[in-house]
Amino acid sequence: MKRITVFCGSSFGSEEVYKEQAALLGETLAKQNIELVYGGANVGLMGAVADGVLKNGGKVTGVLPNFLRSKEIAHLGLTELIVVESMHERKTKMNDLCDGVIALPGGFGTLEELFEMLTWGQLGLHKKPIAILNINGFYDCLIQLTEVMVSKGLLKDVNQQMLLVSDNIDDLLDKMKNYKAPTTGKWIDKQQL
Repeated sequence: MKRITVFCGSSFGSEEVYKEQAALLGETLAKQNIELVYGGANVGLMGAVADGVLKNGGKVTGVLPNFLRSKEIAHLGLTELIVVESMHERKTKMNDLCDGVIALPGGFGTLEELFEMLTWGQLGLHKKPIAILNINGFYDCLIQLTEVMVSKGLLKDVNQQMLLVSDNIDDLLDKMKNYKAPTTGKWIDKQQL
């Protein structure tokens, strides 16, 4: 993997470990020569992961909608900052630039980005690994919800298994590097008929 997109919060959250792990993820990506693609901001966990990469000699591409740039939150030390017009264009560009996705703790925006990438994978629009760094159990309830979706017949098990999860950065990156996209799924089965 050459580039990983990271979705995460624009604030630090209530636990210091979120910031620590975001910075450590950035450091680990740089040391493994994996470039970071992210939302382009200098605030919160977004800024922490970017700074972790940059402080360790790595490359960072930020993708920022113009309306957020005008609020002066753009990170000024990036390798490259790509300015787009809309949030949708931002997600599309981030997908185009990466080989996989990691979600750190975040709010509605992080979840929306994560689920859009999962949905695109479920529909066979990409075969990239989509992962959660489950820092301090932050995503436990979400993981449980996906299990309920499967048990209630609203999500196929093969699609639920597309979501890679670990609370350890090295383990998560290993899972991503060894990921094989499903050959069956929500729409893939129908395409093969």
